[in-house]
Amino acid sequence: MGHRPKFLLLAALLGLLTLGPAIAQAHEIAPQRGVASFYSDRFQGATTASGDTFDQQALTAAHPSLPFGTRVLVTRRDTGQEVEVTINDRGPFVAGRIIDLSKRAARELGMLRRGTAPVMITQVD
Repeated sequence: MGHRPKFLLLAALLGLLTLGPAIAQAHEIAPQRGVASFYSDRFQGATTASGDTFDQQALTAAHPSLPFGTRVLVTRRDTGQEVEVTINDRGPFVAGRIIDLSKRAARELGMLRRGTAPVMITQVD
């Protein structure tokens, strides 16, 4: 009986090692298409839903449901411009919009003048 707890622990660890890749794959997101917008300057310094302090110069974004810390590649569909951002907030809360970008990220996509842009979001490994 003394060896049984060690055996169970070893079996549990092996199970985690075997299931680890499957669990990681379950969190991958399918590419999403929609419209991106960017934060107003009035949110500079505000606390995000993740508890971070919002910084317009950071490469961050808000998404309605992706886990905080998820890195995504945002590709502007009409120009091909790309930027990688980290999700640290919730939003946008406007129909048809799928991501709200920091001003720096929006600048890298060349969308500051327009305010919005058609984008595709893909998860970064």
